[in-house]
Amino acid sequence: MCELYVKADPILYESRSRSLRICGVVTTLRLENQFWDILAEIASHDGITTNQLISKLYEEVMDYRGEVVNFASFLRVSCMRYLSQHRAFATPLNLVRGNGTKVEPVSVSG
Repeated sequence: MCELYVKADPILYESRSRSLRICGVVTTLRLENQFWDILAEIASHDGITTNQLISKLYEEVMDYRGEVVNFASFLRVSCMRYLSQHRAFATPLNLVRGNGTKVEPVSVSG
């Protein structure tokens, strides 16, 4: 089962910094590439750019909470919550052991 995780392309967990403007202030965010990809997917789904999505999320969390201690962590959790919402619609995973034998399909919704 661990092969599913350890065989991930290293580019996915490589960090990348991006400069953007949030509420008129230029800031830099550093996230792993996979999180940038998920944020881009969310933004595309909403018909906005990734930078617009991030600004909107910042403004909304500030309106709701009044502060955000670690915005990068907030974005990572937001990505995970997005994926969790879509888990029920995913197809079952077919896992193969290292010796090539198939493992029974695993439902990602369960």
